[in-house]
Amino acid sequence: MEQIKITEVGPRDGLQNEKTILSTQDKFEFVSRLVESGLQHIELTSFVRKDRIPQMADAIELAGLVLPKFQSQVQFSCLTPNTKGYEGAKESGFTEVAVFTATSETFTKKNINMSIEESLDFFKPIFTEAKSDGIKVRGYISTVISCPYEGKIKPERTLEIAERLLDAGVYEISLGETIGVAVPTEVESLLNVLLKKIPKVYLAGHFHDTYGMAIANIKQALTMGIRSFDSSSGGLGGCPYAKGAAGNVATEDLVYFLHKEGYTTGIQLDSLIEASRFMEERIGRKLSSRTYIAMKNAD
Repeated sequence: MEQIKITEVGPRDGLQNEKTILSTQDKFEFVSRLVESGLQHIELTSFVRKDRIPQMADAIELAGLVLPKFQSQVQFSCLTPNTKGYEGAKESGFTEVAVFTATSETFTKKNINMSIEESLDFFKPIFTEAKSDGIKVRGYISTVISCPYEGKIKPERTLEIAERLLDAGVYEISLGETIGVAVPTEVESLLNVLLKKIPKVYLAGHFHDTYGMAIANIKQALTMGIRSFDSSSGGLGGCPYAKGAAGNVATEDLVYFLHKEGYTTGIQLDSLIEASRFMEERIGRKLSSRTYIAMKNAD
């Protein structure tokens, strides 16, 4: 069976968009359960200003608990929006970091208070240092199909930014369908443009599930050769810039779908359910994953 790479983004992209701020120990327990389920790629935290995103204020402390115990068996990454964040990640022991931009000027301005061009220039020192330090860099591009402020995005815009990130040195680009409004024909149109210039091994899908289309969009991407996807345990998170936007596709739903389709992930669904059950108790709200709900109620 063909192996699919899954990057679990719940501890970072999920939790930073949850109202409840968890203790470092609860985060460590969550990550421990994710590791136990067999996940091999986990985005752990973000090195950002504590006053901007208080949910990620314990990045150094969390890394100090997680990396010494699990780094030999799991590839952990973290978000580093600037050189100060990169230095914090390096000192904490990360061997992979991520940078992020978007296709939409308005979204980028509201998200990181920069233009797209400024954001790409701002990352240059990170790429230089990472290359010297032997640290891998992953790139996120948000709003690859639609923006809550600017509407439909032309695929050529995404291609332009993706090529610049690849030229700068990213090893993989996560294509963020940030507000979860896309349908498979739009994913097809985007990938038709990208795959003419960019080999599929450099691309990953990052689909939100606002309208319940994430799995359908993933199926379209699979059909076109994409073999790497981001997901969030239980469907944690959301998008603060899009009213009503749901979180990333739930890891349980993605794993259930892939296994039924004949792919392998290395992830044990029963163990993953336990990780999400733990988080549901800690954040104090019901999780949205349909697979999680079905399997939990079947117990």
